[in-house]
Amino acid sequence: MKHVVIGTAGHVDHGKTALVKALTGTDTDRFPEEKARGITIDIGFASLTLPDGTGASVVDVPGHEDFVRNMVAGATGVDVALLVIAADEGVMPQTIEHLAILDLLGVRAGVIALTKCDLAEADWLDLVRGDVSARVSETGVEWDQPVPVSAVTGQGLDDLRAALGRAAARAVARSVTDLFRLPVDRVFSLPGAGTVVTGTAWSGTVSVGDEVTVLPGGATARVRSVEVHGDRRERAEPGRRAALALTGLERSAAERGSVVVADASWRETTSLDVRVTLLPSAPRPLTQRSRIRFHLGTAEIMARVTPATDDIQPGDTGLVRVRLDEPVVARWGDRAIIRSYSPVTTIGGGLVVDPWPGPRPRRPVSDPRKEGPDPGQRALAMVDLCGTRGMAATDFAVRAGVPAGDVAQLLGGLLSAGTVVRVGAQLVSAAAIANGSAAILSALTRYHAVHPLEPGMPLELLRQLDGTEGIADHVLNHLSSQGMVVHDGAVARLANHRAALDSAQETVSRKVLEALLAAGFEGRTLADLEPMAGPGQVRRVVEFLVRQGTAIRVGPDRYYHQELLTELVRKALGEMQHSGGSTPAQLRDSLGLTRKYLIPFLDWLDGRGWTVRVGDGRRVTAAGVRYLNDTGAVETA
Repeated sequence: MKHVVIGTAGHVDHGKTALVKALTGTDTDRFPEEKARGITIDIGFASLTLPDGTGASVVDVPGHEDFVRNMVAGATGVDVALLVIAADEGVMPQTIEHLAILDLLGVRAGVIALTKCDLAEADWLDLVRGDVSARVSETGVEWDQPVPVSAVTGQGLDDLRAALGRAAARAVARSVTDLFRLPVDRVFSLPGAGTVVTGTAWSGTVSVGDEVTVLPGGATARVRSVEVHGDRRERAEPGRRAALALTGLERSAAERGSVVVADASWRETTSLDVRVTLLPSAPRPLTQRSRIRFHLGTAEIMARVTPATDDIQPGDTGLVRVRLDEPVVARWGDRAIIRSYSPVTTIGGGLVVDPWPGPRPRRPVSDPRKEGPDPGQRALAMVDLCGTRGMAATDFAVRAGVPAGDVAQLLGGLLSAGTVVRVGAQLVSAAAIANGSAAILSALTRYHAVHPLEPGMPLELLRQLDGTEGIADHVLNHLSSQGMVVHDGAVARLANHRAALDSAQETVSRKVLEALLAAGFEGRTLADLEPMAGPGQVRRVVEFLVRQGTAIRVGPDRYYHQELLTELVRKALGEMQHSGGSTPAQLRDSLGLTRKYLIPFLDWLDGRGWTVRVGDGRRVTAAGVRYLNDTGAVETA
């Protein structure tokens, strides 16, 4: 059976609470001060069954200007507005403000009750009805014709119930398969029950025994019991007033403004992108760092705004980045009310278009897709915004406002269309992959131009490129499969790149090889070779020769001709194998090398795994024996 939330609105002392009592039998004034002053200070609640059997939770909100913040908390999440206007007074200041708030909150179905009609003459009642109809026609709420009622005589109550039933039929049903969220409006403790939180379940369901989290803060608890308007239930469903008794939760861990959730997809945020609409009556425009009071759900948080472009003038709409002093829980499509810092008045409202914008850029990015009605386009826009960082599929429900039960089908469509690609656990847009591919191809082209003798660009440098964070390996594999890039060990290169010496470098290469041949078993350092052509040029050439296998580096800075080093290695290993092990002194005599050249060479043999230290000497390992039995030459490690 469908269930809706009906929220009252209207000027102070226009009979909201008396009307709710007449309709439901429940007096929603709970506090002694409310009884003494005859006005509602905080939110009150009652249950109502409409003529067609639809269940309704009635939220009675205060009308006095001092308690508008409580009115906003109560009106958030309302499906049907019940605008109460006293027939003997007509439209008053809080009527206008409440009407604006309902419109800004996106309430789309409403009923107008002209209360105290027993105190108004027929002519006056007709004037009030005409005035009210004219004023409400300027809002986006679909209103029924005003219904004259009297809580004292009962006149018009049946007509009012029928009108509420028609409005409830127009309200959009909330999904039971969505993620559970309940903004908290009351917290108290009961002996034997623990901490109890109450609120209207905005979406999803939660059952007895489920684990929940209270945000902000992240305190966890288990649902001990669920009550809906005083009746024990096994679960709380969307659109219903519910009281949850939570075990394991400290009373201080929750307050009005907290949100109870039952899925890890929810997380708190201190930054929101919001499409703001300022009322024509707003006293001033929204400028850079304007200070505001931001009402979302049952929370009221101080914040500052950064418009995407120009200042937002009264009566206009614009995109802003809202930076909150304290964290909130938000979802795409949430409606918020904006009130001025001082004096405190309602100046506008907003639609959350991104609950988790990235830190850069600092201004919000306008993208019609993320503000539109198509959930697939919104999801794609959010993935695009994440760039190469990617987005988890579990974020779709909250960030793109997609009902949790629809995420799998939506994701399947995006993947099959090729607009989104899985990269590990993340989802990355095809556009980001294309940009990353372009960045890598461009970087490789530049690298080859600057380092023509190197086999390729180190992968670590490619992974650090702007535009490739997190997707470099995926892009490289894709480019490799397309035959555009060769991914070889720790480097990558363009498929058509071949390291080659130019004519000047060929000359240097010949000189280097001649010098290494002349050096015999002693080899040469870079310092020895640099006079041939300068430090940078010689290093590039000699390292190229090492990669080609013509020269071999021993230690950090000594080079040998490959043929001579092969001869030296075989001679040294043969000596050690023949004698069963040799000391440096013995090898010095047999090889004719001083310790300056011998010790680094022996350390190099140890590093190749061909020899091992035993006491003061060294012996040949099994790998060294295999090398001796092989006819090949020494290769670059």
